[in-house]
Amino acid sequence: MDPLTRTWALLIALTAATTALAGVSGPLAVILVLLLAFLKARLILGRFLHLEAPPGWLAAFTLPVGFWLCLIGAGYVLTLR
Repeated sequence: MDPLTRTWALLIALTAATTALAGVSGPLAVILVLLLAFLKARLILGRFLHLEAPPGWLAAFTLPVGFWLCLIGAGYVLTLR
């Protein structure tokens, strides 16, 4: 199986896991959904957009995505109080 097909299959599996968490509520579910979103973003950036090849580009794009997802998670946790 070629790498892009494997990546696509992995994205489908991660999307299925996200869908399975849709009916679950609570902070742990939110953290897991955000983690799955981060993994999907990293796969798309690295493998479909080919940012793994040039040094530093994948990290340069992944860091802001991780930062925003952490802010979203923190905002959710703060609304629980």
